[in-house]
Amino acid sequence: MSDIDQVPAFWPDCDTVRTDMLDYAFEIEYFDQHLAKMLAILEEKNLLENTLIIVTADNGMPFPKVKGQTYEINNHLPLDMMWPAGIQNPGRFIEPFVNFIDFAPTFLELAGIKQNETGMQSITGESLTGFFNQSDLGVSGYRDHTLIGKERHDVGRPHDQGYPVRGIIKDNYLYVENFKPDRWPAGNPETGYLNTDGSPTKTYILDHQKTPGMSQYWQWSFGLRPVIELYKIDNDPFCIQNLAQEDSTQLIQAELKKQMYAELTAQGDPRILGKGDIFDQYKVTQNADFYERYMAGEKLNTGWVNDSDFEILEKADSGAN
Repeated sequence: MSDIDQVPAFWPDCDTVRTDMLDYAFEIEYFDQHLAKMLAILEEKNLLENTLIIVTADNGMPFPKVKGQTYEINNHLPLDMMWPAGIQNPGRFIEPFVNFIDFAPTFLELAGIKQNETGMQSITGESLTGFFNQSDLGVSGYRDHTLIGKERHDVGRPHDQGYPVRGIIKDNYLYVENFKPDRWPAGNPETGYLNTDGSPTKTYILDHQKTPGMSQYWQWSFGLRPVIELYKIDNDPFCIQNLAQEDSTQLIQAELKKQMYAELTAQGDPRILGKGDIFDQYKVTQNADFYERYMAGEKLNTGWVNDSDFEILEKADSGAN
């Protein structure tokens, strides 16, 4: 257990959670071993020197308050890039905001292909090649913020409804708007909180939600949320202290909201334009009408969660902090 130097503050620090984290760390080590084998093969074939290698991750671990959510630990992902023949001064740590949308323009530029020759929709990302040729810690004029958002991530709510969120990260603040705060962010309790994979950590939090002193862990991971959330992520990287109601944050909130709405309006975001319900009208590709079918007694495949995750309606608390 001592190999785990920190348990995120939104989980209880106990043997169950630490063991779960160790199991996940083992999976990451397994990936690293295969990455090392791939690099060795490239080297054997004399291809390593001129191969751009990018290693990144999905949006967060499959744990409560992480997978499918919109906090710092979900959106601040690892990104390593190696290209011995193409990246100057390797070993640098780059701080400006980069994004998955930057990969396509990077690859097109390196391949010498113009975007208008690809038949692709308009690309809003920026090529990362400027970073390859810099000796300092960044590129002047590169973006100083990033937008985040979510509509539907899994099934399990009535009528296949999603959980719409928009947010902006800037100046070490994370500003989040939850557009449907009456919905369960991780999925409904009676359908197993399907937006969070089954795990010992999830089971422990659910089993102890009524234990004195433990209810807050359930609230952070599964409870209803307020319309506005604001976190100072350099001081609170686990996003557990919502500053939205403090007088001292009202100005920064207004500035972040104004910028977020302006940029999303320019992008034509239906949610910001008052037409967000269109997202709930798109058909689910798998497990459509899951909630209605499950509540009617149909046996459905829920292999990504545990049977004990499903709760009777009266068991789960509600309320946002």
